[in-house]
Amino acid sequence: MNTTSDFLGHPKGLFVCFATEMWERFSYYGMRALLILYLTKHWEFSDATSYLIYGAYTSLVYIMPVFGGMLADQILGSKKAVTYGAILLVIGHLGMTVESNQQIFYLSLALIVSGVGFLKPNISTMVGALYEEGDPRRDSGFTIFYMGINIGAFTATLLCGYLGETVGWAYGFGAAGIGMLLGLIIFLWGQKYLEGLAEPPSEKYKENIYLVSKHKTSDSPKVIFNLGTYELWAYISGILMVLVTWFLVQNSQLVGQLLGGFGAIFIGAWLLYALFKCAREERDKLIVVGILILFSLIFWALFEQAGSSLNILTDRGVNRVIFGWEVPASMFQSLNAGFIFTIAPLFALLWIALAKRGMEPSTPIKFSVGIVLVGLGFLALVFGMNTSEGLQTGVLWIVLIYLLHTLGELCLSPVGLSSVTKLSPQRIVGFMMGMWFFASAAGNYVAGLIAKATAGDVDPVMILAEKIYPQVMSPGPQIDFTISQKNGFMDVYTDVGLIAIGCGIFLALITPILKKLMHGSS
Repeated sequence: MNTTSDFLGHPKGLFVCFATEMWERFSYYGMRALLILYLTKHWEFSDATSYLIYGAYTSLVYIMPVFGGMLADQILGSKKAVTYGAILLVIGHLGMTVESNQQIFYLSLALIVSGVGFLKPNISTMVGALYEEGDPRRDSGFTIFYMGINIGAFTATLLCGYLGETVGWAYGFGAAGIGMLLGLIIFLWGQKYLEGLAEPPSEKYKENIYLVSKHKTSDSPKVIFNLGTYELWAYISGILMVLVTWFLVQNSQLVGQLLGGFGAIFIGAWLLYALFKCAREERDKLIVVGILILFSLIFWALFEQAGSSLNILTDRGVNRVIFGWEVPASMFQSLNAGFIFTIAPLFALLWIALAKRGMEPSTPIKFSVGIVLVGLGFLALVFGMNTSEGLQTGVLWIVLIYLLHTLGELCLSPVGLSSVTKLSPQRIVGFMMGMWFFASAAGNYVAGLIAKATAGDVDPVMILAEKIYPQVMSPGPQIDFTISQKNGFMDVYTDVGLIAIGCGIFLALITPILKKLMHGSS
């Protein structure tokens, strides 16, 4: 690659991708910080129903990139896919500013999900394409790119959270939309720095699709109708993704059923391939990958309480007054990204230092520590809730749970992606990465179920009635925090905390077996 066009030792295209992804994450996390509060306070859904909608939405965010990535790889190329995704995101976020129509709200969620599906996998692909094979700058480049994600998340939860809760919901969601619009403008402006790396993979996108028939007396087909180009149908597929998602976010339980069905297919394909298509060493490593993916699902199901039940608890059951100012609940979600800024470099140095001494923990042990830490976070918060006077818990306990959960994330998330690529046979690494992200999607849906448990048992008939007649059936915003609600949170958080610690200890105990199956891979 021509280094004369570099900036700060990296291709200028990296900073175009950095800014685009930063603003995309700004829009996503800004909206995410407000969503559960918006559902309960503005639309006046019950907590249980709100948690299910939130879980369905966040799980679909992880599923749709599979389809968006496929369309980019086969037809559109990264540039067209990212541009299309950004346009959908801008429309979706701005649609969230309409507070008077529930169907527009659901449609806006669907547009955001589909937009992420087109943008997120393809912007990361472009970052990798900026560096030639063996370029020592690659890891550093992805680190810079990852920092953009966290800058976007950090600033969004502060700004959008503040605007949404103190000025008006439309202002918070509108700020998220403006952020995404800036990302789109920067991406289009910066195409000259991407050096053609984001173009369609072939000229296929220009080709027309014809409806044809064959005569019995001739082998030559007869054109009946020109259906349009492959590019047109890729965009139409995006619209279909929006419509399907629009339906699914309103039928959250169906999302769970679909995840279960696809999960069974993934597991079946994984087992069949491992048993019949792999040599012994490859099969052993695939078994380890499958186990790690399962434990990652457990982790994300607990970690993702941040945007749902933990957000509600912070809003209602935490004394948020700091220096005389009551901090909006959504702004506390900035703690995760803030801790990553400060702690991630220390973790990188720690692993290097331990590796030099031959003491770096294996991947399963890092996973184990991550899961234990997320469990300890919940137990620490429960301890704080028990020892706090009255119904309001001290704000430092919320800071502590975010700290422990971030430490857990740094132990598990970066090494998880690396382990999938290292342990999976090269010919199916894409499939195994799909399994990894599918586990994240399933974890987000399970997170919604766990959050629902904090609200107590709710009759499914009542949930259905609430969807049909929301203004009649909904009990309204549950802003008053009662002792029974507090106990509900403590009971669920105690259970999931102990389960997480138990899972982490179990993983640590079987690590010697897993290390043998890894055949020398760390």
